[in-house]
Amino acid sequence: MELIASARIPKAQARVQASKPYSAKIVEVVRNVSAAAGSTDHPLLAARDPKTAGVLVVSSDRGLCGAYATTVIRAAEQVILEHEQAGRAVKVYPIGKKAIAYFAYRGYELPRTFEGVTDTPGYGDARVITAALVEDFASGEIDVVDAFYTRYQSALTQVPTEYQLLPISTPEGEEQRTVDYDYEPSPADILDRLLPRYVEATVFSMLLESSASEHASRRRAMKAATDNAEELIRALTVQANRQRQAEITTAITEIVGGAEALNA
Repeated sequence: MELIASARIPKAQARVQASKPYSAKIVEVVRNVSAAAGSTDHPLLAARDPKTAGVLVVSSDRGLCGAYATTVIRAAEQVILEHEQAGRAVKVYPIGKKAIAYFAYRGYELPRTFEGVTDTPGYGDARVITAALVEDFASGEIDVVDAFYTRYQSALTQVPTEYQLLPISTPEGEEQRTVDYDYEPSPADILDRLLPRYVEATVFSMLLESSASEHASRRRAMKAATDNAEELIRALTVQANRQRQAEITTAITEIVGGAEALNA
């Protein structure tokens, strides 16, 4: 398992790096189109008083990866408890068998669950997840969506992260250049098509980051397990050798004692 995880980490890292230019460009385009469109009534931008909160949790389908899934699940549950204390209903959208089993056992409402996504996520998976969230948000079944995933920093560091997915906050940044586009059709129409793609790209980035974090956590956990097993083998080998030596010594002592008794 350690070797398999080690082989998958570079591929997962490469996918994370490959997605960043696309994510950066779509953020730039959304920012510029939003500025050109001015005020808009797009449903994905509508901030309303939250009465029902949706919580998206990206965990794992498999275990043997240390506290990877537990950490992000606990972070999500803390926010869920805060929503409940504020009098809001909560709907959980778990990704991965670990989160599904955890929240189902505790009786949370799970409108949609997603399995078989976390190991090698594809853009189609992000599209399916986004479609479910956008549909429920646009219909008013949920008023806000908080996403929890594990951000990949390095092979040794993965950080549980919270991100408000919906409603969309228009990306801003003074360091990014503003482009004056010619629009056909209108900026509002373009923004209407672009915002769902923006959410899909964000969810896909979360899945990729979480996948790389899962493989890195599994490699560390399996390395620790291997080291512990080797240490246990060494300790048991020493114990077995001592026991064997004690038995040999006892047998020799009995033989010598018997010989002396015969000579006497």
